Amino acid sequence: MAAAPPSYCFVAFPPCSKDGLVVFGKNSARPRDEVQEVVYFAAATHDPGSKVECTYIEIEQVPKTHAVVLSRPSWLWGAEMGANEHGVCVANEAVVTREPASESEALLGMDLVRLGLERGATAKEALDVIVALLEEHGQGGNYYEDGSSCHTFQSAFLIVDRNEAWILETSGKYWAAEKITEGVKCICNQLSLTTKIDAEHPELRNYVRSQGWWNGDSDFNFSEVFSLADDHLACCSGKESLEKQGGDVSAQAMIDVLRDKDSGVCVDSESFLTTSSIVSVLPQDPSFPCVHYFTGTPDPSRSIFKPFIFVDDVKLVPKVQSPSFGKDDPAKKIPRFQEKPDRRHELYKAHEWARSLLENDQDKGQKLMRIMLELEKQGLEAMEDILTRTEVLDPAEVVDLFYDCVDTELKFFK
Repeated sequence: MAAAPPSYCFVAFPPCSKDGLVVFGKNSARPRDEVQEVVYFAAATHDPGSKVECTYIEIEQVPKTHAVVLSRPSWLWGAEMGANEHGVCVANEAVVTREPASESEALLGMDLVRLGLERGATAKEALDVIVALLEEHGQGGNYYEDGSSCHTFQSAFLIVDRNEAWILETSGKYWAAEKITEGVKCICNQLSLTTKIDAEHPELRNYVRSQGWWNGDSDFNFSEVFSLADDHLACCSGKESLEKQGGDVSAQAMIDVLRDKDSGVCVDSESFLTTSSIVSVLPQDPSFPCVHYFTGTPDPSRSIFKPFIFVDDVKLVPKVQSPSFGKDDPAKKIPRFQEKPDRRHELYKAHEWARSLLENDQDKGQKLMRIMLELEKQGLEAMEDILTRTEVLDPAEVVDLFYDCVDTELKFFK
């Protein structure tokens, strides 16, 4: 059974975080050569009876979908992580349980990230959407763009809004969830739920009893019941770094944790790389906007986090979007993945050039990195100003925000 890629997701609530903010972050560890794009989809209404084509299967569409911004492997429909216009953030983790994941094409965990965001206006609503779709359609299919082998996993999710977070862990259609409202929490590619379960599949305990995995006499511990051997041990090395911040976890502190290679949070191994990252800042006061920072490029230690704020008519950013191959995409043809097209977007290509500069001319590379980090710092300071000022944000001020940041980054690379 393939090992799940070692991604990490975090959330920090007051009193651990600064200024009444909820801070969310994720590193997406994926196959080294996979390209992630950052895409925005406006809110939309849909005709009765219409369908939506997910990565592998088509399902019923809902009458209205929320605006979403997503970081996703560019060959699929769903997302590794993202946010919606209501301040809900969702991230997915591939996990291995004692129940083999299905190779039959169904919904991917990444499809469920997007569906939860498009259909849920709170973290709990997104959770309810995900588990209902899991019950109806199941999860399964290849997690990677690989025609030679089918890599299948179960899914775990961190679902966050301004007031609470839910850790949702699944095995097939069965699931359990824990509600979080304070402190720091981390999930990774291992099951983490133990005996504190605040919601669960109605047949969960009967099912595991019927499988002989739990006798009903001891406390029900989700990780112990569903994990392989001792695979449910604590896995979140970045959690201590955030807890050490005291009450000062900020966007910058979360970025620093995501960049940390020594702890293993920033993955750079033979098979896997952190191919994209997100940090979101969600003020508990709803009169302030949520700010979402995306890299859109691999390795956060060599990428910069660029801010995005939801407003009407937000400007699209083609330079972080991969080319579209339509019906000719090898991911959509059966048999799938017989070829691998060049999915690199403009920012990804520029970032590749910068990486080679860092590796081949250290002085120039380090000088470029200092300039980029200064650019990132200016963005963080500007967003902090927006989150602390008393006057209401003028949407015109941020409609081009993400577009301008990507454009500036590209100019520095050139």
